[in-house]
Amino acid sequence: MNSINRRTVLAGLGAAGTGLLAACGKDVPDTPSLLSPTGSQVARAEKKRGATGRVVSISVTAAPATLDLGGGVLAKSWAFSGQVPGKEIRISAGDTLAAELSNQLPGATTTSLHWHGISLRSDMDGVPPITQNPVRAGSNFTYRFVADKPGTYFFHPHVGVQVDRAMYAPLIIEDPKEPLSYDDEWVVVLDDWLDGVAGTPDDVFAELSHHMSGMDMNSTGSSRATSSRSPSMSMSASTPGSPSASSGDGPSTRFRLTGTASPLLGRDAGDVNYPYHLINGRVPTDPAVYTGTPGRRVRLRIVNAGADTAYRVALGGHKLTVTHTDGFPVEHEEVDTLLVAMGERYDVLVTLDDGVFPLVALAEGKDVTGMALVRTGSGGLPDPAVRPQELDGRTVTAGQLRASDGVRLEAKDPDQVVRVKLTGSMGAYDWAINGKRFDMADPTANPLLVQEGQRVRLDFVNATNMWHPMHLHGHTYQLGDTGPRKDTTIVLPRSKVSVLFDADNPGQWMLHCHNAYHSEAGMMALVAYGA
Repeated sequence: MNSINRRTVLAGLGAAGTGLLAACGKDVPDTPSLLSPTGSQVARAEKKRGATGRVVSISVTAAPATLDLGGGVLAKSWAFSGQVPGKEIRISAGDTLAAELSNQLPGATTTSLHWHGISLRSDMDGVPPITQNPVRAGSNFTYRFVADKPGTYFFHPHVGVQVDRAMYAPLIIEDPKEPLSYDDEWVVVLDDWLDGVAGTPDDVFAELSHHMSGMDMNSTGSSRATSSRSPSMSMSASTPGSPSASSGDGPSTRFRLTGTASPLLGRDAGDVNYPYHLINGRVPTDPAVYTGTPGRRVRLRIVNAGADTAYRVALGGHKLTVTHTDGFPVEHEEVDTLLVAMGERYDVLVTLDDGVFPLVALAEGKDVTGMALVRTGSGGLPDPAVRPQELDGRTVTAGQLRASDGVRLEAKDPDQVVRVKLTGSMGAYDWAINGKRFDMADPTANPLLVQEGQRVRLDFVNATNMWHPMHLHGHTYQLGDTGPRKDTTIVLPRSKVSVLFDADNPGQWMLHCHNAYHSEAGMMALVAYGA
């Protein structure tokens, strides 16, 4: 599968998609019978959610836009309502969200909205062609669902590599019985950026997926491939933060970043050479600013909307107290810095000192940063490349956290264990799950079957030399027996991570790497409830 084939398939689903969705529940030879995303069980589960009866109606327009990233940087991209990040949606737990998407993208470009991290009804999950037909250019589609779990979430398309454009925005679900005490909050969205400046995400995927294709490399799972870091495969030097192209007849490395390494991520940190790393849509030379007063306690809701970059986040001169990850509370931990992978969210509390302080997002292993400012007093603008000492202090990752008592799963043996082997290599760019690359033309092939009411254990076994942030739609899982509740977690190279969830949200759900390019190459699988 490649992005050209994927777009071709999606473009043709307007007429054929209804038949495909209907076929999900039919008996097909050698194919298990799967519960339809529009089945009666889905509607029954929706009625069980604690609804307030209040409906919040909003509109989201996806359209081309020229975006001002600050510092004189203008980017031609696709965005929600002409801004980056898109306009925040804020509702209360139990509210019904009615979000009308208007697709004003060019040509025959289709799109959708996926509500990342939300446990919602399957037919509103926004994943063509599994849960809906793609929304055609010039058309509208309304998503309507009860959002009953408070927390920090976001939304983005689930078509091709559109997530690496400006089409993302925060979704905050407030807790009407909020137990935390704080004076203010600030939503902080991180992103790696190249669209409209150095090329497009489609250009990136074309280069990565064809880069060194066919070269015989040391096997790391489903194919033979050597590490792209091998001295025998040296390429043109690439300066972090500044795309470069190779010369001569060799493969293009315009977007390919080489030489990244991170002990926190186990080895290779990432592979796309982004010219900018943004915080709330701004470059470090012209940063976003939070203005407050000394002594105020502020809740930072941190979202990594990036496509290929994990960030180590720190606020100069301050400690951070981690309170939530992926929307669910954890036992509080005081840290200097925390690692946030693509798709992950963290909530932290911080008591502000007096002065001007850099909030820095270090692109882990890529040696470049994004920066925003916290201003509570007088002081000049910090150097845009500042590296506060907190970045080298106590670092916390999700595996070191514990779920709060109120959200920890009841201890019980799993009814089902599903092995999820992560396979592939940078050389062949054949990223897959259990050796099978997801096929948009046959999306219900090779499903991971679960049954409603069962406790399921997923064993992520990473057979590759890359790290992968693995995201499950429609559910939250728990890391091990006492770890945090999450929907996205880092699986390090050559390691195993076991997670638990209760199969209490019937339908069909994607499980995939939240590196946009790994996912598009095929590292996705369908978690489907049996009919």
